[in-house]
Amino acid sequence: MDLYAARRHADEQTRARHEQAVADGEKRLLARTTDGGRLHSYAADEIGFARAGTGPIVTTAPGMLVLAMIFAAVTAFSLFLLAAPTATGQDPLWGALALTAGGIAGAAYAVRLAVSEFRARKIRRERGMPDPSPRQLD
Repeated sequence: MDLYAARRHADEQTRARHEQAVADGEKRLLARTTDGGRLHSYAADEIGFARAGTGPIVTTAPGMLVLAMIFAAVTAFSLFLLAAPTATGQDPLWGALALTAGGIAGAAYAVRLAVSEFRARKIRRERGMPDPSPRQLD
């Protein structure tokens, strides 16, 4: 059996086990792994956050923390925009509150995703599972 046929056979077996687990009521996600692109069925607590999408995306917990810091910087800048006019005796720039709210929401969301990925990575390490690829199948 050549390498392609063996890989296809292993993928079919993994897909069948995955479909049976889903039919049994388990929440699972079928994805390729980062170590060779093998097909693997991950339990919900092993996946972290979804890495699907178009264009450049953040795929790691440290990357999410960097994104959270960017949102925090946007929040700090928006607070400056809000308060800066008061130094010259003008009213605060209340429109900057929308930017503040967006920055806080973005930072909170990015931190939540980072924590989710840190937990999932810990579970995968304990169970000896490979990391999922950014490319997901279902």
